[in-house]
Amino acid sequence: MLSASDTLSRLGGVATGLHLQQLGFTRRSLSRIVQMGEIERIRHGVFALPDLDAETRTAIAHGGALTCVSVLRMRDVWVLSDSTAVHVWLGPDHHPQRHRDCACVSHFYKGRPPLGVADLETALVHIRRCEGDEAFFAAYESAWRKGLLSRAARERIRAALPASARWLVDVARADAGSGLESLLRLRLHLIGIRLDCQVRIPGVGVVDFVIGGRLIIEADGRENHDGSSLRHKDLRRDAAASRLGYETLRFDYAQIVYDWPAVQAAILAALARARS
Repeated sequence: MLSASDTLSRLGGVATGLHLQQLGFTRRSLSRIVQMGEIERIRHGVFALPDLDAETRTAIAHGGALTCVSVLRMRDVWVLSDSTAVHVWLGPDHHPQRHRDCACVSHFYKGRPPLGVADLETALVHIRRCEGDEAFFAAYESAWRKGLLSRAARERIRAALPASARWLVDVARADAGSGLESLLRLRLHLIGIRLDCQVRIPGVGVVDFVIGGRLIIEADGRENHDGSSLRHKDLRRDAAASRLGYETLRFDYAQIVYDWPAVQAAILAALARARS
């Protein structure tokens, strides 16, 4: 028989005591192995390896499975929220269990949570209910861009959404360069502005968006535009675009996320100038 740690490793790092007993471990042996430090008891009837990641451990201690923002961050999907709370799926009828330093966000959504971590599709459905349409849309496009969502997965997610929200999947694209671009495109879509996305302009390169054939919109995330050398590159691109008759508007993370009315006003004013 495999050791308890080897068995848990093959089971993904966590298992119920009942499952381990079915594999030949007695309650007494499990108690002894816990005392030896080979495995840990996270809550009554649930055992894990000592190196199980902290957020999954917290979710199990809370009585459910990791979900929503917590799973998306784990999968390196772009999320709008800057909250560091652990999001836990408890199911519709379960109650959170007391545990040390609890600051969890409980999700009482239908279905039966797995032991450990919810799948990506479930986490995406949960983030819409938890944080709204924009958070869902940006995360969905990010996951699609990273190749994490097959056609079948996208269809299942769409079916799991309420009918009133399925349009979000229908307008989503796989080529959004960042979550900021997703937010900007969604917000402009809602006020009836059509954008051409990821447009290659000779002498300039690929720009995020072009509106009306002459207005370039760039959504500058910190990871691609911080630093003097990158800023210099942006300025050279903008100058090249100006020589070709384009106007370029650049907006950073803080503007798009926290000061959208000013961003929208600037875009509308630029479009009005172009028309006149």
